[in-house]
Amino acid sequence: MAEAKIGIIGGSGLYGIDGMRDVQEANIKTPFGEPSDTIHIGTLEGVRIAFLPRHARGHKINPTNIQARANIWALKSLGVEKIISVSAVGSLKEEIKPGDLVIPDQIIDRTKGRIDTFFTSGIVVHVSMAEPYCAELSKIMLGASHKTSIAVHMGGTYIAMEGPQFSTKAESNLYRSWGASVIGMTALPEAKLTREAEMCYTALCFATDYDCWRENTEAVTAEMILMTLRQNVETSKQILKYAVSNLSGERKCSCNAALRYAIATAPNSINLNTKKQYSLLIDKYVK
Repeated sequence: MAEAKIGIIGGSGLYGIDGMRDVQEANIKTPFGEPSDTIHIGTLEGVRIAFLPRHARGHKINPTNIQARANIWALKSLGVEKIISVSAVGSLKEEIKPGDLVIPDQIIDRTKGRIDTFFTSGIVVHVSMAEPYCAELSKIMLGASHKTSIAVHMGGTYIAMEGPQFSTKAESNLYRSWGASVIGMTALPEAKLTREAEMCYTALCFATDYDCWRENTEAVTAEMILMTLRQNVETSKQILKYAVSNLSGERKCSCNAALRYAIATAPNSINLNTKKQYSLLIDKYVK
């Protein structure tokens, strides 16, 4: 099977990467079902990358129904170590204008029932989520974004809401009172699952609207989002092209050791079936 160390998860509007060569398709079955779509593995700027459209090509899967565990497991099985998430978000701050890019560093979870861990039976794992995004990976994406003309905001809090409906005004103003920067529907459980899989994770969040909090501004609609989104998709492709050549080095962050002290279950209490089930994630710690 083809392998890649860099994974890109495309959000709304991003269903392919221009310039990929020697492309192979991977249809992977996981213990958690099938990923959102076929994973395309190819070479971009001399680097092997794996691309997966989060909502499937044609945008057929709503945020709540995305099989995030299958997506992350499939990318992990291909050897992916670093994941760049691309998504559309609503702005919760005046200074973050539609068309701007935000690279967040924090998340608040407002989802309601998504399974956000791989470890649901036979083993208990408590990973740290104090810093949900990889700072080293985010710095690389910031540098690449500066090579484009887009306005970039480094840092900020992402509100992960359930969807597929947009916020009420009361909710939008509540999130603003918390100091949040943007709101979206897909950062979780992705961020938690990538941490459990010891993968680096960062996000390119393109603001498409002002949600519904801003007075004298039309409330967000799907049409509004898609119009701005189309403008941002090309920018996201440029950033990814600029970034990949700096993504192939060895990792110096702590993401690749997230499970070292996180497995609470005694090794001799983990049965063979459980060890086999989770071997992709725990093999270097539990034999």
